[in-house]
Amino acid sequence: RSSAGETMAWSESVDTVLANKEGLAAFRTFLKSEFSEENVEFWLACEDFKKTKSSTKIASKARKIYSDFIEADAPKEINIDFHTKNDISENISEPTLSCFDAAQRSIYSLMAKDSFPRFLRSEVYKELVKNHQDRNQKRWLPFL
Repeated sequence: RSSAGETMAWSESVDTVLANKEGLAAFRTFLKSEFSEENVEFWLACEDFKKTKSSTKIASKARKIYSDFIEADAPKEINIDFHTKNDISENISEPTLSCFDAAQRSIYSLMAKDSFPRFLRSEVYKELVKNHQDRNQKRWLPFL
């Protein structure tokens, strides 16, 4: 469980939210409400992909990320520029651990500049902060 201080710290950067299980869950809920959860799902898939050790797994995970997020009409297609998409398409047959880096940076930037500020103004975030404050008050005032 996150403390109220941690919940407030999420407002400092998108990194603090992405690194915290509860923060990430709240951010995903918010993105779902905006029909843009594919961004955080892609970012998480890339984070997982970069930790892959086996070359056979690198190829299969890369193909899965490509078919889920990159190719035209992918089920969770992300919004990236033509050049980035084209570079990935040309290199997907022999993927490296860095093949999605440019796309991941682009999506991260989009979340940090666009979705994240709206998340901080959202009811999802406000409710979370309020719940943490209520929980902390109960913890400190058990005799009331």
